[in-house]
Amino acid sequence: MTSFPGSPRLLKAGVVLLDPNSGQVLRVISLQYNPDNLSRSLQIQALAEGGDRSEALRLKGPPVETLKLEAEIDATDQLEFPDQNRTAVQNGIHPQLAALESLVYPTSAALQANNALADSGALEIIPMESPLALFVWSKQRAVPVRVTEFSITEEAFDPSLNPIRAKVSLGLRVLSVNDLGFSHKGGSLFMSYLKNKEALAGTAPGATLATLGLESLS
Repeated sequence: MTSFPGSPRLLKAGVVLLDPNSGQVLRVISLQYNPDNLSRSLQIQALAEGGDRSEALRLKGPPVETLKLEAEIDATDQLEFPDQNRTAVQNGIHPQLAALESLVYPTSAALQANNALADSGALEIIPMESPLALFVWSKQRAVPVRVTEFSITEEAFDPSLNPIRAKVSLGLRVLSVNDLGFSHKGGSLFMSYLKNKEALAGTAPGATLATLGLESLS
């Protein structure tokens, strides 16, 4: 059965992994189902309390924005048609979980390279750099992030103990120019996010003092 031709296209939320130097797309991870809720928190970066009164309205930079969401992954529908979904039959939702877990694991190649450096007597080993993660929730929200929380609850399994249904809870911290700098690919992506936010704010319906029950501010 085909969907009604006038139905709007359903976009998926997800994460894009980029090479932090070149900006090349390394992987696109879409969530199977869009989460019902997205929790956002903004920690304002104002000057310290008790400072000079002339500084009371000054901001040190963008707020620290954190995001929390819970994604569901379910292979039940695919398992109803095993001939068309052999990967789900063989592995359940292991591949989808592994793709999400790649957000927080260094690669095996990077681990082996650092171990080789340690074995060769290198005095200083630079911590491994992960890909730049871009969280995408519609074209209005595409922001560089770092994963701060990650938990998986596997809720059902097939006879081979492959998980076939799970919930993944993600906590993300938006990376701003304060974190990455203006010349970094992530910094430019954050600036695009901020400029888009400013443009959206400009389209919000205006109000007057009378709307708030005021005649003047004198």
